[in-house]
Amino acid sequence: MRNVISMIVAAAALSLLPVAALAHAHLDHAQPAAGAKLTQAPSEVSLWFTEAVEPKFSSIVVQDAKGAAVQDGKAEGAADNTAVLKVKLKALQAGAYKVTWKVLSVDTHRTQGTFTFTVAP
Repeated sequence: MRNVISMIVAAAALSLLPVAALAHAHLDHAQPAAGAKLTQAPSEVSLWFTEAVEPKFSSIVVQDAKGAAVQDGKAEGAADNTAVLKVKLKALQAGAYKVTWKVLSVDTHRTQGTFTFTVAP
């Protein structure tokens, strides 16, 4: 009987793991995509997360190869999707760009990351 109860408790604990893994807003995909080599400069960077984010407490910084910020204003949420954060860009020249994002999910967990893309007309 004791082994059966232990197995039930272990199974119940394991069933909670996927819920805990989804407790943070992880980057699902981006436009431009991470590592993309573009022939035309984008006018904005859009990031899709695995759960809703708080735009007021989240940011996207885009830097050129010299470290100069090239975003035009602050990151904003998409009107039709609370899991999307985007930022407009200044006119980009050919070169490599680094995107650094920091988000606060609606469940108050913070995540961050970086990726690069290249503009080579």
